[in-house]
Amino acid sequence: MTKSAEVSLTHPLGPIAVDDWLVGGQPTDGTRLELIWGYPVVSPPPGGAHRCVAEKLLVAMRSALRAADRDDLTVLRAVPIRISAPLRIAVIPDVIVTSGSPRHVSCGAEDVLLAVDVWSRDNPRAERDTRMAAFAAARVPHLWIIDLTVGERVGFEALVLGESGYRRKVYAADGETVTAPGPVPVPIDTGQLAPR
Repeated sequence: MTKSAEVSLTHPLGPIAVDDWLVGGQPTDGTRLELIWGYPVVSPPPGGAHRCVAEKLLVAMRSALRAADRDDLTVLRAVPIRISAPLRIAVIPDVIVTSGSPRHVSCGAEDVLLAVDVWSRDNPRAERDTRMAAFAAARVPHLWIIDLTVGERVGFEALVLGESGYRRKVYAADGETVTAPGPVPVPIDTGQLAPR
């Protein structure tokens, strides 16, 4: 199954450049301020379940990197990624694996090897599609999606970038365990990811 991530611009770009967005900083109330087509997009603060799942993934990923002796890579939470200066896109995934320095305020897309988005009921389909298209346009090789939209159940999907967009490599329904592809393989137990 291939998920196409074609980007077409049907409206003019907004007034905010990626550099201006970075200088402006992030809100202190927990909301996330992202930049889509030059327009600011504010997401509500992630809820408790969302944060819990992101934290569990972060721990699993750090453990897998240590086991693979990959101290050249870093796992970070909620770091801004400069997707495209010309398209004025910058987003903040829940977790990333980067080959860049963790000392910077943001990462260039070229340094991001894996982006992880946790989706809940608050994320409309259009937002999900736009983010996927942005990651694909930036050539982020691996994208993991954790789906919390169906009650207490957790779904996990690992996508790998191909020539025509992302292709599903692995899917795990609630309670299943898989090995997710990425910079290093990571065992994912959706039963353990579920917020408790």
